[in-house]
Amino acid sequence: MADLFKTLSKAARLVRKGRPMSALIAMQDGLKPTAAPRTRLPKAPRRKQAKPAAARQPRPAPGTFGAHEFDCRHGAIHFRLYTPRGPKRRNRPLVVMLHGCSQTASDFATGTGMNELADELGCLVLYPQQSQRANLARCWNWHRPRNQARGEGEPALIAALTRHVLAIAAGNSERVFIAGISAGGSAAAIVGAAYPDLFIAVGVHSGVARGTIRTLPSALAAMRGDRRAGFTGRATRPLPTIVFHGDEDRVVHPSNAAGFLNTLERSQPGPLISRTYYGKSDKGRDFTRKVYRSSSGNTLLEDWTIHGSGHEWSGGSASASYTDPLGPNASREMMRFFLSQRRAN
Repeated sequence: MADLFKTLSKAARLVRKGRPMSALIAMQDGLKPTAAPRTRLPKAPRRKQAKPAAARQPRPAPGTFGAHEFDCRHGAIHFRLYTPRGPKRRNRPLVVMLHGCSQTASDFATGTGMNELADELGCLVLYPQQSQRANLARCWNWHRPRNQARGEGEPALIAALTRHVLAIAAGNSERVFIAGISAGGSAAAIVGAAYPDLFIAVGVHSGVARGTIRTLPSALAAMRGDRRAGFTGRATRPLPTIVFHGDEDRVVHPSNAAGFLNTLERSQPGPLISRTYYGKSDKGRDFTRKVYRSSSGNTLLEDWTIHGSGHEWSGGSASASYTDPLGPNASREMMRFFLSQRRAN
C-alpha cells in the first residue's frame, strides 16, 4: 500500500511539472504486479548407474567357506566358495570343483581336502552344487545334448557362475581350472572344452571322455566300457588334462581313461613324447603315471591309474563319501598340474 501512495505522489509531481507522459510511465511501472521471488527448484537427484550384482557384494573374507546362490538367464544354482586364509589378496587362481552323484558341495570339499590345499597354495575354490530339481541323485546331466555345448544348459550356467565368482573374489581370470569326479568329471571335460577362453586346464577323476553320447542309455553303455560311445574322426585340441582312474572301478569302467588320450591323438597335436612312471603312495597303493608331452615340451595329458582302487577320489579323506585314503593324493597332483599351466598365446 505504501508503494502505491509513493507512485501516485510521483505521478502528480510530474503532471504539475508539465510532464504527463513521464507521469503515465511512472504510473504503469508502479502498478505492475510485483514479481514473485524466484524459487530455485531443488535439483533432481542424479541417478546412479546400477552396478552389477558382483560389484555390490563385498569380497569374501579370508578363511571363509560361504554358502551362496547364483541366478542368471541360464538358471539358478547353489554354490560354496572357499577363500584361503592369509592376507586379502587379488588375482588368486580359481579351481572349480564338480562333485559326483549323491554328493554335496560340502561333502566333496571334505573328501578332496581342496580347502586345506587352497590355504597352502593361495587359491580360491568354487564348488557348484547340482540341484535335486535338476537331477534327483544330484548328478550333473552331462549325457544330455543341451548340456554338451557352449551357450546353453549346465555348461553355460557353470561358466557364468565362474565369471561371477572371479568378480566378487577378485580372482585371476588367466588362471582358472576345472575338475570333478564321476558325473562331475565328465561334466568338467565338457565345460572345459566348451569354454577354452575361460578355463586353461581340466582334471577328471573316474569320468568319461567327451564322445557321441546323447542319451542316458548311451551314457550307461560308456560307463560299462562300451567303446562305441566314443568320438571318431578329427577332434578339437583339448585343454591340458590330468586324469585319475582306479583299475577296480565298478561304476565307470577303467577303459574310459583311454578316451582322453584318444581325443588328444585325434586332435592331431603332432608327435607325442610319452613317458611312464611307476610308484607307490605313502599308504601302499601302487600307481602308474603316464605323461604325454608335445615336441616343444608342453605337458598335454597326464594319465594316472591307481591299482586296487575303485570309484573313489584317490588320497581323499575317510570322513567323506567316495574316497580312497590309501591312494596317492589326487588333489595335490591336480594342483601341481594346474599351477604349472599357462594360457596358450
